[in-house]
Amino acid sequence: MSKKFAFLFPGQGAQEPGMLKDICEAFPIARKILDKISEITGVDMPKLMWESDASVLSRSDNSQLAITAASVATMKVLEEKGVVPASAMGFSLGEFPALYAAGVLSFEDVIKVVAVRGKIMQEVCEQIAKENEGHAPGMTAVIGLAPEQVKEVASKCENVYAANMNSPVQTVLSGTFDGLTQAEALCKEAGARRALRLAVAGPFHCPLMQRAADEFEKAIADVQFNDPKITLFSNVTGKQAISGEEIKKNAVLHLTKSVLWTDEEKVLFDMMEQDGGEWKLYEPGPGTVLTGLWAKSGLEQKYVATAVNSVDSINSL
Repeated sequence: MSKKFAFLFPGQGAQEPGMLKDICEAFPIARKILDKISEITGVDMPKLMWESDASVLSRSDNSQLAITAASVATMKVLEEKGVVPASAMGFSLGEFPALYAAGVLSFEDVIKVVAVRGKIMQEVCEQIAKENEGHAPGMTAVIGLAPEQVKEVASKCENVYAANMNSPVQTVLSGTFDGLTQAEALCKEAGARRALRLAVAGPFHCPLMQRAADEFEKAIADVQFNDPKITLFSNVTGKQAISGEEIKKNAVLHLTKSVLWTDEEKVLFDMMEQDGGEWKLYEPGPGTVLTGLWAKSGLEQKYVATAVNSVDSINSL
């Protein structure tokens, strides 16, 4: 029975100074990809990824480009080793390298799209912070409370939304400063183990990012989105994505809609079960967030997810 591979691409927050350096030194194709991205964007990618401090790298205009570069370069290394995805999905930003893996976007287009997306989101977040100085909207991770309970809390608070459905025990809220303060208190009253305000640039994946969605829609108007060549899943619907037209619309909605990650995990799991093949899951790119979420969802008993973010992890495949 031949092996099949599903790729899970990490999102914003996975970035870290020095990421991909060892892989670029060991595998020439990775450095070649980085240099191509530098040519397309005019950004010195090795300098950004290896010499920037964490605060510079965490800006949306920098982190989104850097994480995408790391994921795509790692994917190309895996491709050279004969590890090619039959299925792909990505968390938030990670959906864009997944679109490239599925043939929805060309290499040049995915880099240009991610670059403009990061720039727009950074500008909008700065505007929001300026308009709400000292009380900037943001995001809160709620741990130890069922997603349905977190959604119920959000519905009781003004301008608070369930943004990321991470796992059965972790949901992230987006909202205004005061709205999140109220929601955090209500979540703790309801039995949450923790309600932690996150160090993020803005209130991602909720209607408060509408102006970013409007700008992004204009920016990608002329970009070609093809039908996927492999099985691809959507954050917006939590289901399989079929057409390029639908995927393009969802790329815009993505900025204001929840990330239905647990739904995607379930449909991926069901697809692998129905297929009956020998499946392996890999997380190409920085960090180990998605392998951790897969485990927290209780799915690793049948299919283990492995982070691929170093020379050692690549050589051990």
